[in-house]
Amino acid sequence: MIFRKLISAIISITVLICISGCNKTPVPEDLIRVGTISGPETELMEVAKEVAFRDYGVTVNIKSFSDYVTPNVALYERNIDANVYQHTPYLEVTNDARGYDLVPVGRTFVYPMGIYSLKLKSLKSLPEKSLIGIPNDPSNHARSLELLQSAGLIKLHSGKKTPNVEDIQENPHHLKFKELDAAQLPRALTDLDAAVINTTYAIPAGMSLDDAIYVEGKDSPYANIIVTVPELESSYKVSALIKALNSDEVAEAAEQLFQGTAVQAW
Repeated sequence: MIFRKLISAIISITVLICISGCNKTPVPEDLIRVGTISGPETELMEVAKEVAFRDYGVTVNIKSFSDYVTPNVALYERNIDANVYQHTPYLEVTNDARGYDLVPVGRTFVYPMGIYSLKLKSLKSLPEKSLIGIPNDPSNHARSLELLQSAGLIKLHSGKKTPNVEDIQENPHHLKFKELDAAQLPRALTDLDAAVINTTYAIPAGMSLDDAIYVEGKDSPYANIIVTVPELESSYKVSALIKALNSDEVAEAAEQLFQGTAVQAW
């Protein structure tokens, strides 16, 4: 009796393991699931999708996200095969903080950050104790502070890879900072004196770099990258995605979608 119960238990466990493990259907080699941020980056991926299928026979299944965190979670959990929305410093911070194994495999464009304001025409008119909105994710938070430093508004302690507001050494205008999700910054401008906003969110909000009172230089190291997982790094479908994203068609589409603000980085 005990033996039969033991055999029955082993069979039950085996069935459960099979059910949990076998429910994950392998993704075909000619299909790649790619995560992007909702807005013009997703529109750009639609162009790459056409190129990938036409030239390389690879179908791109696009998954749009509305924040900067979820695309990497989805990739780490293998719910997508690649994502295209972040730069290397952001990926490095995420991998270190979460223990991820995500790998960069290509570059796309630099999308310059800008300082935007509904109240000011230039930085020269920035009043004392102005409230400045900045992204709250670690890498873009650091990038925004570096931009404010390059504009001469603050000075940061040197030597830190991803500085935060506590690393501000000099703040001659006594600026105050409000940390928000990057996607919320355009909507929050009415309650701020100025905000540091990524092009990804400025364009859908009806703003262009011409509206910014200060713009990140085109030599910025923050180029967007194509990211995947180790087991797909050398795969045909990832190679096809890279080639499609680095195509002339995508470059031309980026010029139109981002109103001349997307700079080729490959």
